[in-house]
Amino acid sequence: MGYTPHGKQLIAGEKITGEATFQSDPATGTAHSFAVGTPAMIDQACIAAEEAFASYSQTTPEERAVFLETIADEIDARADAITEIGSQETGLPQARLQGERGRTTGQLKLFANHIRDGKYLDRRFDEALPERAPIPRPDLKMVQRPIGPVAVFGASNFPLAFSTAGGDTASALAAGCPVVVKGHSAHPGTGEIVGDAIAAAVAKCKLHPGVFSLVQGGKRDVGQSLVQHPLINAVGFTGSLGGGRALFDLCAQRTNPIPFFGELGSVNPMFLLPQATQNRGEAIGAGWAGSLIMGAGQFCTNPGVAIVIEGAQADAFITSATQDLSATDTQTMLTDGIADAYREGAKRISASTGVTQLLGTSCQTRDAAPYLFMTTGEAWLKNEELGEEVFGPLGVVVIAKDLAEMTTIAQQLKGQLTCTIHMDEGDTDVANALVPILERKAGRLLVNGFPTGVEVSDTMVHGGPYPASTNFGATSVGTMAIRRFLRPVCYQNFPDAILPTDLK
Repeated sequence: MGYTPHGKQLIAGEKITGEATFQSDPATGTAHSFAVGTPAMIDQACIAAEEAFASYSQTTPEERAVFLETIADEIDARADAITEIGSQETGLPQARLQGERGRTTGQLKLFANHIRDGKYLDRRFDEALPERAPIPRPDLKMVQRPIGPVAVFGASNFPLAFSTAGGDTASALAAGCPVVVKGHSAHPGTGEIVGDAIAAAVAKCKLHPGVFSLVQGGKRDVGQSLVQHPLINAVGFTGSLGGGRALFDLCAQRTNPIPFFGELGSVNPMFLLPQATQNRGEAIGAGWAGSLIMGAGQFCTNPGVAIVIEGAQADAFITSATQDLSATDTQTMLTDGIADAYREGAKRISASTGVTQLLGTSCQTRDAAPYLFMTTGEAWLKNEELGEEVFGPLGVVVIAKDLAEMTTIAQQLKGQLTCTIHMDEGDTDVANALVPILERKAGRLLVNGFPTGVEVSDTMVHGGPYPASTNFGATSVGTMAIRRFLRPVCYQNFPDAILPTDLK
């Protein structure tokens, strides 16, 4: 028998029903009923989170590390059920979900090791100098402290790694902050199982149940009430530019504004330099096609734009990419809404002045096939809409007339998650000129690769200038993500008896 969701909200260790229900919309299999979240449920979860903060913020890094590892174990104990319902709800292949589950448990364990190390606390000490003239120096100590309850919004395209127990939740819990998750309606059953796993870990580790809550469904007022709740101290979000910007504005309009760490969108441009294009144009085109269609193009790091200088080498690149994309079968998209938005985005690009459609499709319902368009550097620079993300396997080739125009395109880019340079040894001088421009545009720069696939590590930066994200100094992937949910506190002339444990 397959997994049947209980359909209840998970609030501070309790399963709660509501007056209304909503139905899931799976790609395959049976739809299930789930309780509809309400602002009252959000209030209940936030109050419980604040109550939990008093004790959870005082736990040791070792206690929290064990908690994170226990969550990972509880998720693995539900592996088959997660894969089954996750595949039904999203249409993602089982192998993809199994890999994503490994990434999810892996980053929980990574944060466990990171906080055990203790370097994240950035402890600093200035000894007292009572004899210093003209003014004595007091005894000063500094350490990073958790900020309070955190709100997390689940993502549509990563039902595990960027959702209920994803990187935002893992880093907030590692920092010592209780979490209230607003689950994504695209995969409520998957969110529920993972939420049950976290709740089981809370109980096993004998923590305050308010450390974690999951509220699913509801209208916009549920998400709005979460980011505006006076007990929430920060928000982690992965989603659309429109939805994220609306929530960001609500955070800024609060009586006490709070940080909104939103990842909103990116076209992740690639710059093909002359020698690389001449020597490897066909291979780069084939590699680009493979990256574009990975996961039906439903990755925030999907390289949707390729900038290449006109000439025979550019033609070889375009021909190779077109051939590989045209041989691609349709893929199931995550939701009907995402599929509709993909088709509308393709229509918008196609109708733009100076754009030629190289590859078109007639995909229907939740099926998606690739689109490929071509435009000139001049047309690109005149039309900002060409630089807006289309979520799906759609690529735009921008033909620059020379290196100067390629540089101008780089200078006029909006903020990106990634920028890629394809180069050979003869392109070094050109690359050296581009890098200072591109490092101001993106959080991650690549050479001779493709940005799909984000390594979860100490060095990863998954964020960038707006509109890629709302806070250019933060990352949502990698151990540095914990910094979002900490703040420095200085303790002056404190006796050891009342110092925080992390400073003793």
